[in-house]
Amino acid sequence: MLRTVTQGDDTARPPILIAHGLFGSARNWGVIAKRLSDTRRVVTVDMRNHGESPWTETHGYPDLAADLAQVIEAEGGQADVLGHSMGGKAAMVLALTHPARVRRLIVADIAPVAYGHTQQHLVDAMRAVDLSAVTTRGDADRQLAASVAEDGVRAFLLQSLDVKARRWRLNLDTLERDMPLILGWPGVTGQFDGSALFLTGAQSDYVKPEHRPAIKALFPNAKFAKIPGAGHWLHADRPREFEASIAAFFGG
Repeated sequence: MLRTVTQGDDTARPPILIAHGLFGSARNWGVIAKRLSDTRRVVTVDMRNHGESPWTETHGYPDLAADLAQVIEAEGGQADVLGHSMGGKAAMVLALTHPARVRRLIVADIAPVAYGHTQQHLVDAMRAVDLSAVTTRGDADRQLAASVAEDGVRAFLLQSLDVKARRWRLNLDTLERDMPLILGWPGVTGQFDGSALFLTGAQSDYVKPEHRPAIKALFPNAKFAKIPGAGHWLHADRPREFEASIAAFFGG
């Protein structure tokens, strides 16, 4: 069972379930989850091989979707589901394979297609950190800076570093081996006929116009919206606008 964090006490409606992206965790979504929990119960998860959830030998989307279905079953049987990037693909597969578990779906800045880029360089960068020489987060940050120039990316990765234990809260072995599955898209058939919103950053190129036929084929009732001034990390770039879009689509 995935590790979950629940905020809010509204039990009259299904909860909002949030699935993070690659190298992320529930803690990345803590502020947004807290704000949304003013009116809804919000459940954030650590996906498998991330955070405090179990490490496994596989990291394919059918597995990730089954994990989310298990959480929703424990939370009452149905949820409004939000997934970003890798979590968005897992949420899409969940909706296609367990449609009764999903009331409404928001997919944040990802499409049901295979991508050509890789995140292998970030795996290599984390592996290159000499954890035996790390006593503070700053120590690790200085080491990471040798191969990861962007301050924001380093800060994001370092949220998954347990400084005291001198270990990454990421199963880098499985994530590296299954990177082709993470970047790809499984051969899932069927349709999700419920309400779906594909929410993208206006400055991101992850969801392109040519992806819309693939989206509509699987999610015939999909709607599309962009957040101005946001890139792929739209929830970090424009958190207030992002929160407003979620609340409006999920019904406050």
